[in-house]
Amino acid sequence: MVKGLKIAVASGKGGTGKTTVATNLAVTLAASEDRVVYVDCDVEEPNGHLFLRGDVSAEEVVGIPIPVVDTSACDGCAECSRFCQYNAIVCFGSEPLVFPELCHGCGGCVSICPRQAISETDRRIGVVQTIQAEHVKVIQGRLDVGVAIAPPLIRAVKAHLKSDMVAILDAPPGTSCPVISTLLETDVIVLVTEPTPFGLHDLKLTVEMLPALGIPFGVVINRVGIGDDRVHNFCEEQGIPILMEIPDDRRIAEAYSRGVLMVDALPEYLERFEQLLSRTEALYGAEKGACHADK
Repeated sequence: MVKGLKIAVASGKGGTGKTTVATNLAVTLAASEDRVVYVDCDVEEPNGHLFLRGDVSAEEVVGIPIPVVDTSACDGCAECSRFCQYNAIVCFGSEPLVFPELCHGCGGCVSICPRQAISETDRRIGVVQTIQAEHVKVIQGRLDVGVAIAPPLIRAVKAHLKSDMVAILDAPPGTSCPVISTLLETDVIVLVTEPTPFGLHDLKLTVEMLPALGIPFGVVINRVGIGDDRVHNFCEEQGIPILMEIPDDRRIAEAYSRGVLMVDALPEYLERFEQLLSRTEALYGAEKGACHADK
């Protein structure tokens, strides 16, 4: 496996088996590689640690800078209010009102204030935790209750990655900002879906989003047998490689309910996840080769 390779596992909807694929990939990879890290970027509800168990060895508090207005220096010009696209600071001809829950911590209001009446203070949004689960290092973010902005915490989680690590990044479900924050600067994406109308609908949304990122991707179809072949047909029509199929196997569900990984409960799946890793690495290699050819 290429050192420093970052594989993101994503899905257009929750409940498709994204974390199942990501955790089993991490353990399969750790059987042959050192310095494997599983990164849980689903900071609103991290659950990879339920399968990759260990004690928290480190915890870092993460915050973002929010504005503080010096009312004695402010003249109510409202430049800060006009600048902020999130309405985190508003002014109606008097001193500005700050809404910390809306602030993205960009610092623009501080820079634009002509009276230098705005400074910043730190607002806690969550923590980054490190767990050693046997041969896999787990890094997870945990967003504080009531905090609505996940991307800054996701960036803090990803900042712990090192160039000699092979990383499996477990993205949040959907196609919103937290997902984009997770996928940026990864090398290859594994999309997990299911052969149902809902799975196909959300897979299409995700596929429409990915070309803008320019990251190679393939699909894992989970619970094959519960639906129809429309997902397979869509992938064939769009030229999207199907990297793996996981059958609708009751034994997998029973192992999952006990917090046991598929590759541990059902050893025959270890070879299949090894093949998934090989196909994912080949997908990355093919993209790199195409880029060099274009140059």
